Amino acid sequence: MPSTTRSPLDDEGERPSKRTKVSSEEKDVEAMIQQTNDEDEEEEDAEDDTSHQPLESRASDLYLDTASAQINRAVLDFDFEKVCSVSLTNINIYGCLVCGKYFQGRGRSSYAYSHSIHEDHHVFINLQTTQANPRPPVYVLPDGYPVSDPSLDDISFVLAPSFSSNSIANLSSPAHLTKPSYDLTNKPYLPGYVGLNNIKRNDHMNVIVHSLLHIPPLRDYLLLSNFRGKESELLKRFAGLAKKLWNPRLFKSQVSPHEFLQEVNRASAGKFRLEQQGDPVEFLGWLLNRLHKDTGGTKRPKSSIIFTTFQGQLRVENQQVLLRSDAGENEKPRFDIARDITSTVSPFLFLAVDLPPPPLFQDAVEKNIIPQVNIHSVLAKYDGRTTQESAGQLRRYKCQRLPRYIILHFKRFTKNAFVEEKNPTIVNFPLRGLDFREYVDASPSNESTVYDLIANVTHESVAGTTRDKEHTVWKAHLRAAGGGGEGEKWFMIQDLIVEEARKEMIFLGETVLQVCPIYQPCLSSDNHLTQIWEQRPNELKGSTGARKMDVDN
Repeated sequence: MPSTTRSPLDDEGERPSKRTKVSSEEKDVEAMIQQTNDEDEEEEDAEDDTSHQPLESRASDLYLDTASAQINRAVLDFDFEKVCSVSLTNINIYGCLVCGKYFQGRGRSSYAYSHSIHEDHHVFINLQTTQANPRPPVYVLPDGYPVSDPSLDDISFVLAPSFSSNSIANLSSPAHLTKPSYDLTNKPYLPGYVGLNNIKRNDHMNVIVHSLLHIPPLRDYLLLSNFRGKESELLKRFAGLAKKLWNPRLFKSQVSPHEFLQEVNRASAGKFRLEQQGDPVEFLGWLLNRLHKDTGGTKRPKSSIIFTTFQGQLRVENQQVLLRSDAGENEKPRFDIARDITSTVSPFLFLAVDLPPPPLFQDAVEKNIIPQVNIHSVLAKYDGRTTQESAGQLRRYKCQRLPRYIILHFKRFTKNAFVEEKNPTIVNFPLRGLDFREYVDASPSNESTVYDLIANVTHESVAGTTRDKEHTVWKAHLRAAGGGGEGEKWFMIQDLIVEEARKEMIFLGETVLQVCPIYQPCLSSDNHLTQIWEQRPNELKGSTGARKMDVDN
């Protein structure tokens, strides 16, 4: 009888069958064969993915000749969260390489197994990688055979890109601009300068992601990372987004930050959401502090890649305001060296720059008079002499130590009891050669105080002095191939729109452009919000005359 027949698999330690007896004796042999096949498949599901013998993989590749015809790379999109499209679980997820849908498991009772039978889709890839198995394995269902074929390496690389020191060596050099990549439609794109999908209202987060992922130290740290241990999920997904953004083998010349932003929503307890417009500066501050913590940072300087790249030191001097009887009507309070001055040194990740208030009245043609200021006039806040009065205290600031990359935040929005007002003041600044020498105490002789602009975040909204969040557009201008000269290029990125921008026409439209009688132009804009400046190499510090010309013009 079939129930007493001993299968050869039992001698090898296979699990005995739990199926009930069939009613027809003529089907006993067929039932035994089917039972053995089922046991083989169940045992394969329990095994580790790396335990398959090479001979088995090579034999299964024969099926790929017919199954690979089903693979449709055009529908594959690995940017979204890896959850089953049926059960919504994120455990043991496989992606169908025919239709692009995600399903859980690959056993006989799994959704992937049912999909392979009902839809006749047979090639699936495991979407989860481990330390022992960094390359996602591919299986043919319902047979359950693993597949090892070089023709599928491009799919595995899109799912889990990897980089080496040699592959990232030229990302910031002019050589990177001469090597465009091509997507499935043969459309050229430049890795790193691709659009980020605006899923709903997340463009304010997209510009910050772009700006941070173009800072060479942070970019290289994330591209060379291999976070598969106890690191936070936010750090893992941010590194994964960086690798996709700089991937030279994309199927589509765009990337969706959905997976990373979903984790941002969870980690921030709903403060930053996909469907709600927000403030990029608030998101930048939160993200930098969270990444510092997740990379093992402490309060000590240079304890993380974030502090090493962005942290400086600022001296703040405070003195209580005293009213003097001999003070004039319009005389401003000033520091009195005869009284006590409290001095503290605090770390900073970015510097807030105050803009002068706009005029209240209109000119003859009924248009607001928009003032223009030089960037040095607003940076005078940090010269150690300019004072600010707040809550009965006089304060003055000066940098003690400059970071390698300085983030400047222009405070354009102020809130009152009724609305949030926008300051349209135009700020003139150079693209290169901004000297912070006047805003820092004696700098070490081996450190440069000259910085070049590397990223610029701007906003566009309806005309007026009131902030309109519903009609705000955020853009990022990014420098490619640093070093200046003809090889340097700038790109404007707004969601999926990526355009090359001429250096002297970066802010054409709402921005006023001033061309100066030197090689590098000065720009003036009414919509700058955040800028990132890169410290110039030490060997250029001695060129005092050239540096002064860049700044003055």
